[in-house]
Amino acid sequence: MTNAPDGSQGRFPTTRLRRLRYHPAVRRLTRRTRLAADQLVWPLFVRPGRGLRREISAMPGNYQVSPDVLAEQVAEAGCLGLGGVILFGIPEKKDATGSDALSPTGIIAEAIRQAKAAAPDVLLITDLCFCEYTDHGQCGVPGEQTGRRDVDNDATLARLAEQAVVHARAGADVIAPSGMMDGMVGAIREALDVAGFAHVPIMSYAAKYASSFYGPFREAAESAPQWGDRRSYQMDPAAAAEQALREVELDLAEGADMVMVKPALAYLDVIRLVRDRWPGVPLAAYNVSGEFSMVKAAAQRGWLDERNVVLESLTAIRRAGADVILTYWAPDVARWLE
Repeated sequence: MTNAPDGSQGRFPTTRLRRLRYHPAVRRLTRRTRLAADQLVWPLFVRPGRGLRREISAMPGNYQVSPDVLAEQVAEAGCLGLGGVILFGIPEKKDATGSDALSPTGIIAEAIRQAKAAAPDVLLITDLCFCEYTDHGQCGVPGEQTGRRDVDNDATLARLAEQAVVHARAGADVIAPSGMMDGMVGAIREALDVAGFAHVPIMSYAAKYASSFYGPFREAAESAPQWGDRRSYQMDPAAAAEQALREVELDLAEGADMVMVKPALAYLDVIRLVRDRWPGVPLAAYNVSGEFSMVKAAAQRGWLDERNVVLESLTAIRRAGADVILTYWAPDVARWLE
């Protein structure tokens, strides 16, 4: 019998977990969760013009840029080894139907072409929705089927399908529908297949919540709703987490190739549920604008260390089960990881 460190009699435990922590090399060797640049997707905002680089005040270090500057950013993403970029378009003129989103000469179509010319090997994902293109800021065709002003789900499907084909013809590598319309994946999949783009995968925003963390994005994409909100089609944060599983299951049945949970940090439990249910399905998580801007603001005031907090946060998203992380920190993290 030996004395324990506190002086009491008894055998001190033979298992000391600190043995796996005492040396930096041991910690590195035994890590299971790892971050890599090619797991990250960089969200970018594009608007008409040339040589344009307009900083987004609510998201320091992020910009609305013209297609020529966007092409430079996409090339930078390639040099940094990022997994890809996702594009959000802001047209010069918005209207009630979001007609620019359906135009082969619209802002996103033009941006795709210039980006592909500059960096053909960088994975180009396009956000598929109408909120950035409509003057009312809603994600589809307005209607009053429920007795109140809302988005007409079924009328929106045909327009989403048309928008997807426009993106694919311009050169998009992945289509990412974000509007949370019932049946959107099926409508888009059928349209892509008929148009000869059966090879183009769909990354569905399958579990997208009506979150308060989207505030800074509304400035970035100039997409704040002009009436009502989006709670009638985006998920209720207080709903049973298993409701997200139903959303994912429906999208997979309709032909989604990858699925996404958005936001990420407030919904790590949902990421884990989806990963456990479908271990073989590629799973993305969006580290959204509010999550970004809160850390930026605190770091600017010296309240926390931005680099360490970001790496810890993204590691948590990976540990919860995400294969891919969409994050505004993507280029910074790629440099930090070097």
